[in-house]
Order: sequence, then structure tokens, then C-alpha cells
Amino acid sequence: MNHTKGFARAAILAQRAKEKRGGQDKQPDRFDRSTPDALAQWLDGYLESLTVRNYAAQTVEHRRYTLKLFLAWAAERDLTRGGQITRPVLENFQRWLWRCQKPNGQRLGWSTQREHLSSLKDWFRWLTRQNVLLANPASELELPRPEKRLHQEVLTLAEVNRLVAVPDVADPLGVRDRAILELFYSCGLRRTELCRLELSSFHAERRTLHVRGKGNKDRMVPVGWRAVQWLERYLTETRPRLCLDTRTQALFLTGYGDAFNPDVLSRMVTAWLERAGLKHKGCCHILRHTCATHMLENGADIRYIQQLLGHEKLDTTAIYTEVSIKQLQEVHAHCHPTARPAPPEHPSKGGQETTPISPASAAKEASNGSDGLAG
Repeated sequence: MNHTKGFARAAILAQRAKEKRGGQDKQPDRFDRSTPDALAQWLDGYLESLTVRNYAAQTVEHRRYTLKLFLAWAAERDLTRGGQITRPVLENFQRWLWRCQKPNGQRLGWSTQREHLSSLKDWFRWLTRQNVLLANPASELELPRPEKRLHQEVLTLAEVNRLVAVPDVADPLGVRDRAILELFYSCGLRRTELCRLELSSFHAERRTLHVRGKGNKDRMVPVGWRAVQWLERYLTETRPRLCLDTRTQALFLTGYGDAFNPDVLSRMVTAWLERAGLKHKGCCHILRHTCATHMLENGADIRYIQQLLGHEKLDTTAIYTEVSIKQLQEVHAHCHPTARPAPPEHPSKGGQETTPISPASAAKEASNGSDGLAG
């Protein structure tokens, strides 16, 4: 077994042929496409229409994944043609989706169920517009009520410093990993956004980053001084040694000289969190939440945070006002009568200290006083 690690290991991996680099090839879905009105045929047409309408590739793949689950469920019940799908059929699928369990035994979250059903509604709306169906069976399908859940607990500044100190910067790959962590925390990037970064995305003089977010929407974000230092060091020392093809434009490269896969990036951040001794759930996104929360606690306007994170709606960003409890704690300590410790007892005017009366003694005195009055 080869125990070589770090950049030396990356040099060995780079020599592997493409077909020996791991990963899994896409397998055929094996759905029935033998008839013109087969659901699988119309799924292909729907996904193609999304691509033609300039939907992001990630959106198209997500729709493919969610709708293939429905096709698999329908195929088990011999429902392979569009005309066989009715509203009761879709309601049965919705109930099955509610009972569906993940490999860890937990049920699908409400937001996940909404995503599956929303894709289904949009697909059948498209089928109706294409005159494949005379009526839309999903038009009256009711989605589960959305949950209002707070983000997971964010890292403290000390925990962030522990995390970014994990990579071994004596190794070239450690410099790359440190730059990745610094950029996650400084800019609040999503993992897919970091994977899409190119050499031209970073402007060193202006200390800005050109980011392509969800729905292929671009935004310009600032980069902190510390992140700039590590990013420039990575570009100078590490990336030239990882790059196997000068035509590769990806900013961050793997040991194979390719752009990162988001899932690989998530596994790397999870491993760094464990090595730092942090028990927080989440991986790349926890640094995004931490970035937004720390800025809010230090007085940043929520609209600037919205611009930094690339949120389309301010309501999405407003959740951080509930996650950040620092300001609420300050107001609570200032305004609530029992939030602060009671002042020490002062000696009475006669020179004798007063003895605090316990609640039980006070109740007994009150009882005796009432008896005297009654007599």
C-alpha cells in the first residue's frame, strides 16, 4: 500500500490515465422508451427544453434526479405512459414520498419533498402546454407547508482560526487547502461557486472575486486581506505545479490537474472539521453561515450581506438576524430586570448589616401578620 501523502501523492495521481482515476460512469436509466407517449421520452424532451431556455446545468441535473425517482416509482406500478397519470396517482406518490426513508433510516425532509413535487408540477405543466395531456393532473396538487428552520450553529472566530490552521502549509497542497478555507470564510461562497471559479475570476489589485452563482447569476464580492495573501501564495507556489494543461482555467485544481467536484470538496472540509476537533454539523456551508453571522454581529447592514451571499430575496438573508443572538443578548441584558446580577447589600444607617430574608421566612411573616389582623 502506498502511504505517500501531500503533493508527492498528487504527483503520482497525475500520472494515472483518465479511465483509472476513479469515479463512476453514468449508468443508463433503463426506463421504457418504446412508445411515443412514454414518460421517459417526454422527460428527455422536458430536460432538453430547460437547456434550450438557458437553465443552469445544475438545475437541469437536479430536475433529472427528482423526476427519475417518480419514473422509477411509476414503473414499479406499470405506469409508463403520460395518459395513465392522474391526480390520485400523484397523491399516492406524494404519500409514498412522505413515507420514504433515506439510507440512515430518517425520512425525507419537508423541503426535499417540496423540491420533488415542485419539479413534478413543472413537468406536468410543460406536458400540458405541449398538448401531450389534455388536462394537468398536478395542477391541484398541494405542496407540504414550508418549514422555518434556523441554520445550524455557526463557528466562533477562535474555532475558525483552529480550522484554517489544520492544513499543513509546509506542503504545496496544504497551501491550496488553506486558501480554499480562507476564501470560504472571507466571501461566504457556496461549494459549487468555488468549484466554478476561474483564473480570471480573481482580481488581486482590487481584491475582488467574480462569482457565478445559482441560475448563472454573476456577482462581484470583496476578498479579505488574509484570504488574498493565501490565494496569491497558492497561485505562485502550488497551482503551476498542479496544472497539467495550460488550457485549464479552473482556479483550484485537484491532484489530477482538474477542477474540483463539489462532493469531493465537501468531504475535504468535513475531514478538516474533524481534525480541528469541531463537532459542528455541515461542511462547506457552515463557513458561509459563519461569514454572514459574524458580519451581522459586527454591524453590517443586512442588504450588504444579501449582496455578498447572492440571495435573490431579502427574506432569505433575514434568517441570519434570528441566528445571530449577540445583539439580542445585549438588549436583553440591558432591559430585562433579572438579566444582570443583583447589586450587593449595603449596611443599614444604624451601622448594622441587614440580613436577606428568604422567601419561606417572608411567607411565614406574612401569614403571621394576617393572623394578627384577623384577631
